[in-house]
Amino acid sequence: MILTRSLAFVAALGAVALPVLAQSTAPATAVDTVPKAVAAKPAAVKPAAVKPAAAKKTTTARQTSAGKGTKAPAVAVDSEARLDSIYNLRWPVKGPEPLPGSILPAKRIIAYYGNPLSRRMGVLGEYEPDHMLSMLDAEVKAWTLADPSTPVQPALHLIAVVAQAGPGSDGMYRARMPDTLIERVASWAARRNALVFLDIQVGKSTLAQELPRLEKFLSRPNFHLGIDPEFSMKNGGIPGKRIGTYDAEDINYASRFLQELVTRYKLPPKVLVVHRFTRKGVTNTPNITLDARVQVVMHMDGFGSPRLKRATFRSWIKAEPVQFVGWKQFYKPRNDNPRTTIAEILRLNPRPLYIQYQ
Repeated sequence: MILTRSLAFVAALGAVALPVLAQSTAPATAVDTVPKAVAAKPAAVKPAAVKPAAAKKTTTARQTSAGKGTKAPAVAVDSEARLDSIYNLRWPVKGPEPLPGSILPAKRIIAYYGNPLSRRMGVLGEYEPDHMLSMLDAEVKAWTLADPSTPVQPALHLIAVVAQAGPGSDGMYRARMPDTLIERVASWAARRNALVFLDIQVGKSTLAQELPRLEKFLSRPNFHLGIDPEFSMKNGGIPGKRIGTYDAEDINYASRFLQELVTRYKLPPKVLVVHRFTRKGVTNTPNITLDARVQVVMHMDGFGSPRLKRATFRSWIKAEPVQFVGWKQFYKPRNDNPRTTIAEILRLNPRPLYIQYQ
């Protein structure tokens, strides 16, 4: 079974610290709340230590859902080949021709994911900026050597709206990161001519409520968008206790929002990354509408052994074509053990053109 994300909280930046939901690489710990505390000044803020709940066993939404059959089915090796031969016929997707300035399919995006306020949500916060950027340089070089025919575009993927285990003052179960944090990550990206992705975990809010406040960033040429169905609780439940969902209608809304920005500000096409690792994570995929102003990446967000990750990729990404595809890599061996190699990823069909490291 693919390992699940566990959830914790860290103190966020600001005069009053927000409880931020963090995705750790440790298996199956509880969701805990850190009391609010006053931060002395931004430079002094550090992730808060979080202890799991007492001795009773707990499971996260990913574990529970996997037990109910939402994980990709395990099949024999010969059956894998047969399924691949069937699904190969669905690719490439017939879609709009890329406009001038489009990133895909001419380039492959290599993105570092996370939030600087947490060491447990991904590499953006786990390492100091200089070290993190040098690690990104090494990945860019490795991918360039492995596939010289596809230029690499580096990116930083910031979780800019973070799902919460508590309702907050407005009952939306999400925390909006301050503009200063987004600008900080943008300054790091500028040092590598990198893209910036803003990732949205809406909780009980909606994309319609969250995207307009980010227009000032998304209207910049190098800013792009990621949306995470796992934390969209449109059907009820609490983030971390139940896995959420988006419908094609939600993805079309996000795409139209970006399309309008491209037209209004005369921008190059935007990239929209949609995370997915379960059947119900995205519903009605045939109804997703493509437009040349927005390039849609369905991103395989699961973790585990290479075979398990290929099964997730086959079942929920390859079997339901949209446009472009992505692949998640975890650095921690407790998540990806062994990690899928670059050579193995390059053998996949369709070719992942967005690779995210956490």
